[in-house]
Amino acid sequence: MNFNHSEKVKRLQSKLEKFMDEVVYPNERVYTEQLNHGKSRWRIPPVMEEMKAKAKEQGLWNLFLPESEYGAGLTNLEYAPLCEIMGRSPIAPEVFNCNAPDTGNMEVLARYGSPEQKEKWLKPLLEGKIRSCFSMTEPDVASSDATNVEGRIEKDGDTYVLTARKWWSSGAGDPRCKVAIFMGKTNPDAPKHEQQSMILVPLDTPGVKIHRMLPVFGYDDAPHGHGEIEFDRVRVPASNLIWGEGKGFAIAQGRLGPGRIHHCMRLIGAAERALELMCKRVQERKAFGKKLADQGVIREWIANSRIEIEQARLLTLKAAHMMDTVGNKKARAEIAMIKVVAPNMAQRVIDRAIQAHGAAGVSEDFPLAASWAAARTLRLADGPDEVHRNAIAKLELKKYNH
Repeated sequence: MNFNHSEKVKRLQSKLEKFMDEVVYPNERVYTEQLNHGKSRWRIPPVMEEMKAKAKEQGLWNLFLPESEYGAGLTNLEYAPLCEIMGRSPIAPEVFNCNAPDTGNMEVLARYGSPEQKEKWLKPLLEGKIRSCFSMTEPDVASSDATNVEGRIEKDGDTYVLTARKWWSSGAGDPRCKVAIFMGKTNPDAPKHEQQSMILVPLDTPGVKIHRMLPVFGYDDAPHGHGEIEFDRVRVPASNLIWGEGKGFAIAQGRLGPGRIHHCMRLIGAAERALELMCKRVQERKAFGKKLADQGVIREWIANSRIEIEQARLLTLKAAHMMDTVGNKKARAEIAMIKVVAPNMAQRVIDRAIQAHGAAGVSEDFPLAASWAAARTLRLADGPDEVHRNAIAKLELKKYNH
């Protein structure tokens, strides 16, 4: 494995870092002020569209799609360090049109979508004109097992009829969110992993009702949001089905591989920023007659944070390298490992930074509290730690089965 970055990646890294310093970081507070100014938080702060226009002008757009006619043509390994830079700010991924769940949905459409679906939905998503959500998780079943979904997709002539209650449909609160990728069962009697299908549902279709946005540790994540959505006998054209009946589970697996890499690299970026803030803070503050930076326990926090970040990054780069060279299936153990390692690492590093900041660390004056909440959530999203650990153990034990 050679983790030296190509000249192309180095150029993009340099451009991204400059853009973050000059455009994104200075506008984080502006974004928040614009979001909070007015009667509703469920609208787009004008500064976001301004930043997106600048990013597009500089060619920092759709960097996430590997080996694709639609994106920058970067491999997973090439995109990883760029994704890390974006992860340093909660608003940055959208600025570059590299934000979840749109990235995963665009990958699904690029890989499995029909020409008609690509024209109608993928094209405006790639242009950043609309947003999307992914409706799989259900409140009434343990959705860590995707085969548990009970939502129905029933054929009726040249249409499908959808019935389900979904929640944690991230992005559903955005006024630009125009379409959901819905996962449900087309044939409950088929083999376990061939019962599910995925279908495109315009959110203005009769029978689609967004009941509420679900807060995360008190954060509403506006204007993005996490919706609880009822699909009450929603009728959509049969042509909205993605790939074919019974392909939903396979699509989900294909969608989650790159998405997990993206989450992990963004988490590493968030941890790096937390460590940076911690190091600056402890050199500025004094307690009991000396700088916090001179306290032994603080130095231990800093050292452990650096060690843990480096370990997580190397494992994530290895997983990205394997995805590029041997494919997602052979890299599934490494993908599962990073999905356990990165959120737990980020939580620990951010928690130390919060502690070093004292009461300021849990306030909104610093990004640490929101960053910690996001890291904790990612120990559940895209599969909980326990599911990934179980998969890793099964693959390890398989080596010794004779």
